[in-house]
Amino acid sequence: MGDWFHERVVDVHRLPLFCFFVALIVAFVCTRINVRLIRARVRWFGNVNVGEMHIHHVVFGVILMLLGGVAGLVLAGVSTAWYSFTAAVFGVGAALVLDEFALILHLRDVYWQEEGRTSVDAVFVAIAATGLLLLGLRPLAWSGADGALTGTWPAAVFLVVNLVFAVVTLLKGKIWSGLLGLFVPPFVYVGAVRLARPGSPWARWFYSDVARRPKPRRMAKAVHREERWRRPVIRAKIAVQEFVSGRHDLPSPPRGVRGVWMSPGADERSPHSGDRAF
Repeated sequence: MGDWFHERVVDVHRLPLFCFFVALIVAFVCTRINVRLIRARVRWFGNVNVGEMHIHHVVFGVILMLLGGVAGLVLAGVSTAWYSFTAAVFGVGAALVLDEFALILHLRDVYWQEEGRTSVDAVFVAIAATGLLLLGLRPLAWSGADGALTGTWPAAVFLVVNLVFAVVTLLKGKIWSGLLGLFVPPFVYVGAVRLARPGSPWARWFYSDVARRPKPRRMAKAVHREERWRRPVIRAKIAVQEFVSGRHDLPSPPRGVRGVWMSPGADERSPHSGDRAF
């Protein structure tokens, strides 16, 4: 195992990326454990407040990302060990920021609401993309035998074509196909030519009643495929999300339950203030 780690990670200069990857996962899991304990009102776990103001953990994430990013720029050429440490700090900060991605997106506290699942999706995407990079894959890259771009013009054309197909795939609502296709191009080729998902921008622009040339048959076919094939996949994904991060559609436990600790004045705070981390 040690030889494999040195051969696939250390020797190919991926140790900082590995440290970022591990720190991202560990920090996200620890954050979710913390917020679930806070939501369950477990004693010794509480929020960070300055007076009446609740400090969201995205604030700590931004600070850690700045510290880790700037320190990494300074220490990149000094020592691999220190560079890897700053990458880990950046990973912890990224986990805290992405865990509240839904708050940044909606500009309101939706952590335990349905919209809050967007944060979990963002973390999963970041973990998947970093994992693919750690395996040695490069996005939109035309790789020759030596792993380098082969020829200026062929490489440029290949990159542009792949990028166009990736954008079309994403506009069709196929997020994971678009993500994987950045590293494995056949995914975006298939995703770009298949029907769009019913709620995607592509379906709204080209299939729906508000489109310049509506295509009701394609929309009906897309809806049928969504209900028959996509819905079970979504339910499975939500089950995994809820196992990792907790239910997003349940109210917090009621006050006054025996053995449950309530901080002073909790009932005067906002409805979600007792459900948040840090």
